[in-house]
Amino acid sequence: MESRNPVFSRRGFSRDNGYAGFNAQAGGPAVGTQANPYAQGDPYAQQAGNPYAQNPYAQQGVGVPPQAPATPGAMTMDDVVARTATTLGTVVVTAVLSWLLLPVDEGNLNKSYGIAVGAGLVAMVLALVQSFKRRPSPALIMSYAALEGVFLGVISSAVSTYIADGVVAQAVLGTMAVFAGVLVAYKAGWIRVNRRFYGFVMAAALGFVLLMAVNLLFTVFGGGDGLGFRSGALGIVFGVIGIILGACFLALDFKQVEDGIAYGAPREEAWLAAFGLTLTLVWIYMEFLRLLSILNSSD
Repeated sequence: MESRNPVFSRRGFSRDNGYAGFNAQAGGPAVGTQANPYAQGDPYAQQAGNPYAQNPYAQQGVGVPPQAPATPGAMTMDDVVARTATTLGTVVVTAVLSWLLLPVDEGNLNKSYGIAVGAGLVAMVLALVQSFKRRPSPALIMSYAALEGVFLGVISSAVSTYIADGVVAQAVLGTMAVFAGVLVAYKAGWIRVNRRFYGFVMAAALGFVLLMAVNLLFTVFGGGDGLGFRSGALGIVFGVIGIILGACFLALDFKQVEDGIAYGAPREEAWLAAFGLTLTLVWIYMEFLRLLSILNSSD
């Protein structure tokens, strides 16, 4: 079974589209022929092997994908930007509202935490449902964004109140800096998303998530800090690793957006691009928030 969780796999666009993506189907038509680029099924299917098994650029001799002729209803960069702005904007608005309406003082902390945890769990379920759907569902994606914002708002408020004022602003700036840095590096060709890069990121992410899951289990059943992966010196190391992995996933997101536009993915697939970018940015923000919390608590 292929996981659509952004930690385990960088899903392409929906199963039914076959724009060339990271790997064209073996024996499929070359880019620029008259054959329908959507006829070959899912270019990211794990059953077909590594998504980079057959790079559509291999015969081009260049690092920039050939552009397919513009077709009505095809995804554009404007579509991706608009959907991403809508999704991230929803996260920010609900985060601000939850910060203001769900106080974390001593009298309301348990209630606010309960609402935040519930919202976070439902958001995770919605994200998983969308990840396994064949087509993007704007309603699901926007619901996920709203509930994720509630979770982030309460957690951020608690960190700012009980650990260090100003940490949230630092985490936001750090997230923006990583996004801008990866985008510049990707466009400049300093980051090359290829088969080796994909395999390394997937292996590292799988190991990271498994370690964090084991640490969480020890924390829940053993108390304290579990295995110590989220506190002290080890917590700092794993926080940095988490941010680096998030940056790598951003590069994979940029690659998928570039491929989707180049090979004429349907316009509705811009919602999936926005969904993936939002998941990754939330991941990076949480890692920054955790890292900064550890650094400030050790002062």
